Amino acid sequence: MIARHLISTLQSRASQYPVVTLTGPRQSGKTTLCRTAFPEKPYSNLERPDIRIFAQQDPAGYLAQFPKGAVLDEIQRVPELLSWIQVRVDEHKTAGEFILTGSHQFELNRHISQSLAGRTALLKLLPLSVAELCDAGQPTGIDHLLHTGGYPRIYADHLDPAVMLGDYFATYVERDLRELLQLRFIREFENFVRLAAGRVGQLLNLHSLAADAGVSSVTAKSWLTLLEASYIIFLLPPWFANIGKRLTKSPKLYFYDVGLASWLIGITQESHLQAHPLRGSLFENLVVLEMLKARINAGLQTNLHFYRDSSGLEVDVLLEAGNMITLFEIKSSQTINQECFILLNKVAAIFGERVVKKVVLYGGHEQQKRSNAEVVSYLYAGDAATSEGTIDSFGSS
Repeated sequence: MIARHLISTLQSRASQYPVVTLTGPRQSGKTTLCRTAFPEKPYSNLERPDIRIFAQQDPAGYLAQFPKGAVLDEIQRVPELLSWIQVRVDEHKTAGEFILTGSHQFELNRHISQSLAGRTALLKLLPLSVAELCDAGQPTGIDHLLHTGGYPRIYADHLDPAVMLGDYFATYVERDLRELLQLRFIREFENFVRLAAGRVGQLLNLHSLAADAGVSSVTAKSWLTLLEASYIIFLLPPWFANIGKRLTKSPKLYFYDVGLASWLIGITQESHLQAHPLRGSLFENLVVLEMLKARINAGLQTNLHFYRDSSGLEVDVLLEAGNMITLFEIKSSQTINQECFILLNKVAAIFGERVVKKVVLYGGHEQQKRSNAEVVSYLYAGDAATSEGTIDSFGSS
């Protein structure tokens, strides 16, 4: 089993809150992580029909089985349990009594806000990060990562990514979507998701996406919300403030698993990536995702944005922490040209002394300290997004 970097944050939150709720995509490893982090706790899977019926019909009797708490898997299947858990933890006032998991963030968060507000820590477990794969000695070449993605089963069972991801998507459509939304247009939805995958790293143009998919903008917006809720896509927000410039307000579209995005656009072999026109966009997706995972795993606020003004001046990622800003430019090439620094410097000039660091994340392996920026390998994108230090410390652990 590949060790997950979220485990220390998960255990720390369990020492502070009576309930910890862990959400994330299906098959991202939530169950394995929770059972590894809390081996002494009983485990109950609410996907099992008999257990689910018991919990629905007799919630008090169901929870009575676990006098010292438990790991309850897929809690969104029986949301009425949350009110009973609230009563229980208010009586016991014990840290880490229940560990809950769920695969549908919006639906689950709505129920939690009603029943467990202030009583639960909320964490996310995304598919394996590049850093976790490095630690486990797994291959981390760019094309391999873009083709394979990060779902743990691919690595644990040595599966063909194209086969596993195809099955994953089919199961997602047939299982989750039929329950969450009465989809009458399954083929249209599948085409919509494939078209979205072809737009990774681009500004979201809802009307264009809807038109290409042959659906209304209202339907497209509803489907995007559903894809966000079920951890298929995420939208990177633009940085926006009153700095005297007209700034882009549309988010950028990315996938929570770059391997799934690759499969959706027809990449079924690693060799397909060598000359693929979307390779650079997929690499950007990989790096942004790595930064997101690193901050989530460390228990930090994500605070990731991109910057783009009406003149087209842009940097790929802007990380804001308090009054400090770090700027990141992402390049899939293994060499760096001066243009990368020109863009970073132009945007840095807008923010002045607020910019504490400028970083180019690229497809090579060497770390460089330039006079006006740091050049960091994609392998250490997570370190760059969480470290207060310089490139000298990246990869040192």
